[in-house]
Amino acid sequence: MSGRDPRHLDWGRRLAAIAQTGLHYAEGFDVARYEAVQRVAAELLAAESDADAAELGDLLGAERGYATPKVDVRGVVARGRRLLLVREAADGGWTLPGGWADMTDEPREAVEREVAEEAGLAVRATRLLAVVDRERRPAPPLPFRIYKLLIACEACEPDAEPRADGVETLEAGFFDPADPPPLSEGRTHREHLAIVAERLADPGLGAHLD
Repeated sequence: MSGRDPRHLDWGRRLAAIAQTGLHYAEGFDVARYEAVQRVAAELLAAESDADAAELGDLLGAERGYATPKVDVRGVVARGRRLLLVREAADGGWTLPGGWADMTDEPREAVEREVAEEAGLAVRATRLLAVVDRERRPAPPLPFRIYKLLIACEACEPDAEPRADGVETLEAGFFDPADPPPLSEGRTHREHLAIVAERLADPGLGAHLD
């Protein structure tokens, strides 16, 4: 991102949201106008993120309805003072297990499923530790705003060993949150680990809210 203006990414996201919401309500000639705004948003985002404008245009065009942030759920599974992390196949970085919340899932179901799929552990979601905004911490740019729900989970079998699925995740293990392996920062930031570790150590603390 050296030499780039972060405001341009923000403007691109805002234009994309305006276009998506506009298309939801538009009729007649307004449809073409909002589609043009969407193309401009894709070009601006591509220029600021080294992405392909046509691919970004397709991605933005696939979004329907009133534009809202996306929801990412992350399971926080502790073993002593260590936290469960998985290594992503996509970029080789480590992260709390999780991913997009599906439309058919309750938050509890979403995070329990993600931990089972990515780390091979059956867990029970117990409480919300934090709601964080991806934009608040350095991460590779994306065209959408993302809210992350960091949810404490208890292993149904406390001694069970985690295992990666070999497709989305390559390794899984427990690590000191103060000294983690190289992170996939768009998914989990060091500050996220500090936030949840603090709340696991002191159950009296309320959930963190960005």
